[in-house]
This record gives sequence, structure tokens and C-alpha cells, in this order.
Amino acid sequence: MARVRKYRWLPRSVRVEFWEQVRAGLAAKPAARAVGLAPTTGVRLFRQAGGVIGNAPRCPGPVRLDLAEREEIACLRAAGHGVRAIGRAIGRPGSTVSRELARNTGSGGYRASSAQHAAEQRAKRPKTAKLAADAVLRETVQAGLVRMWSPRQISARLVLDFPDRPEMRVSHETIYQALYVQGRGALRRELASALRTGRALRVPRRQARARRARPGARIQDMVNISERPAEADDRAVPGHWEGDLILGKDNKSAIATLVERQTRFTILVPLPDGRDAAAVATAMTEAFHTLPPLLARSLTWDQGTEMAHHKNIALATGLAIYFCDPHSPWQRGSNENTNGLLRQYFPKGTDLSVHTPADLARVAAELNGRPRQTLGWHTPAETLDKLLSHQQTPRVATTT
Repeated sequence: MARVRKYRWLPRSVRVEFWEQVRAGLAAKPAARAVGLAPTTGVRLFRQAGGVIGNAPRCPGPVRLDLAEREEIACLRAAGHGVRAIGRAIGRPGSTVSRELARNTGSGGYRASSAQHAAEQRAKRPKTAKLAADAVLRETVQAGLVRMWSPRQISARLVLDFPDRPEMRVSHETIYQALYVQGRGALRRELASALRTGRALRVPRRQARARRARPGARIQDMVNISERPAEADDRAVPGHWEGDLILGKDNKSAIATLVERQTRFTILVPLPDGRDAAAVATAMTEAFHTLPPLLARSLTWDQGTEMAHHKNIALATGLAIYFCDPHSPWQRGSNENTNGLLRQYFPKGTDLSVHTPADLARVAAELNGRPRQTLGWHTPAETLDKLLSHQQTPRVATTT
């Protein structure tokens, strides 16, 4: 068996110094001796580079490209070399060359002097924030924040609403910086209260406290979520809903929330007569009677005792009602997320009985007008309208 010869590892600084000697005009063996290497090692290094000096590593330079490197990029590009070959020649990654050409190639091609000037202008600090410089974009972003949209929703929706106006683009991180970062405040500081956290400063994420068991007797004749049909699980068919209650101060008031799984359309149901099983059954029956049959197939709830009369609801509406496993809120993920959004309008520890049906309808309309990432940044209302127009079904009532 042939013996595999192992070479000792050479620091990059030594190899770079060797190639600097070669570039200065020395042959491989003299260059190796000059940096303290064996002549055979110099020959090996030269052969590993294919005998091409441009393939050799260079001294680690500054982070940014300089004018000399840009001139070399321009010459090699004009000669027809690709980005990887240019990168090897100047000792930079091909991705660096690719970004440089994409960023600084004009109508007349890539010019080193123009690219250097553009880079120097971009590097100047402090820079005027994009939202501070563009009044139209700033007002559009502020209007979204007033509507309780998140910065990510605003950023994505700008692409849909202004497809032919690239100047109407801003990242969600830029919006956050305009609200949070001192010296970048292009937006009104009071708009930070419109964020879901309600905070004017960023704080590290913390783990949620463990969910405590809800006391109460087991509901009779429950049908477990495991028996829910596949069409409801994969959201392929509309009309499957998730529901729950949000509670007010001292658990003395409540609002029922319903979210359609496919479109994320939300209905808020007032409970003026309390949240006992009989009152919830009456309110749920009235709410589902406003829906066309297409949108009334099933309802998934947790194991709260307010649904003890679920059989009455099913009999009156034709709904199939399923119950989640204990302590498994992710089985009603859409509803849990929506309830979190609703806390912007109905903070914890407040009396929910003061809100009229008109108030709930207004909040539901705002929520259904928010763009959602899972809907391709369309809104639940737009998605539901499209669905119903295709099905030629009367439009669902948006008030309760």
C-alpha cells in the first residue's frame, strides 16, 4: 500500500508571506527559504495553486474593498472573467465580488471610480433614516400602526399595495428602529403603544409561565379533537371554527371569540347575560345562525365548563363540536393567536361588559382588516370575500 505523506499545517500568515515573495519575482524554492520553509514545501505550495499566482491567498486586507481592488475588478470583469475568478485574483470571496458588481454596476458598466465614490457616500454617518426622509412612506407606516398592524404586516403589505413603487419599501426592522432606537426616531414615539407589547423599549423574551389546570367537572359526551375530520385539520375546507372566551376583571365578564380556520376570519360574540353554559349556548346558537351553511361545519373548543350545553348548540345549528386535550392550547392555535391580538383592544383586568355589540363589531372589522402572513399578506376579510364570491354564497354578516 502506498504511503500517504502528511505535510505539516502552515499558518495562513506564512503562506501569504511566501506568495508575496513569489509575486516579488522569486522562484518557489528561494521564496520558501526566505520565509523559513523547506524548498520542497515551496514547490508543493506552488503546484497546489496550479502554478497561477492569482490563485494564491493574499494578506488579509480591510473589511471594505479599496480603490485598487475595485480597479482590478473592473479590469478583470472587462476581460470576461467570472466573479469567482475575480475573487481568487484579489483574495476575496466570490460573493463579495458579486455584491459589489450588483450594487455598483451602472448603465455604462462597472467603473472603479464611480463605485468607490458610491461606497464612500453610503459609509457616511450619521445617515438620514429612510422614514425621516420620505414623508409619504412615513405617513403610510404611521397609518398602519394606528390601525394596530405590526411592523412586519406593514412592511409586507407595502409590497402588495405599491407593487410598482420600489421607493415605498421599508423593512420591519427599520420601523422598529424608528420607534425604539434613540436618534432613529422618524415615527411618533406615542405610536409604540400601538405595538402588541405596548412597550417603548425592547426587552429580552422570557418563557411563558406554565399553564395551570382549570378547575371544573368533566363535560359529558365530549367528542375529542382526534376524531375531527381531516378536512378540518388541514384547513382545506372552510367552515371549521375555533372558539374560546376572553375574560375580564375578576372573571366576571367575558367575550366569546370565534376564528374560521381557513380564512382566519374572526367573529366576536357578546355575552351580556354571563358566561354560564346556558348563556354561552344561546349566544353561540345566535351567532352561527347568521352564517351560511358553507361556513358552519364544526367548532373546536377547550374543555371549559361554559360549553357544558354543547349538545344543544350542535342540535340547533348542525355543528359538529370537538374538544381539545387538556392543557393543549396549540390545538386551537388560530384562536389563541387571535385572543392575544384582542388584548390590544380588551386589556386584561378591565371590565368587558362595558363594550357594546357595536364596539365588538368595530374591533372584529379592524382585526379582519389586518394582513396576515399565512394568507400571503392578504386580510381575512379579503380572503373570505374571495371564497364566498367563488362559491356564489351570500356574504356572511360581519356584525354580531
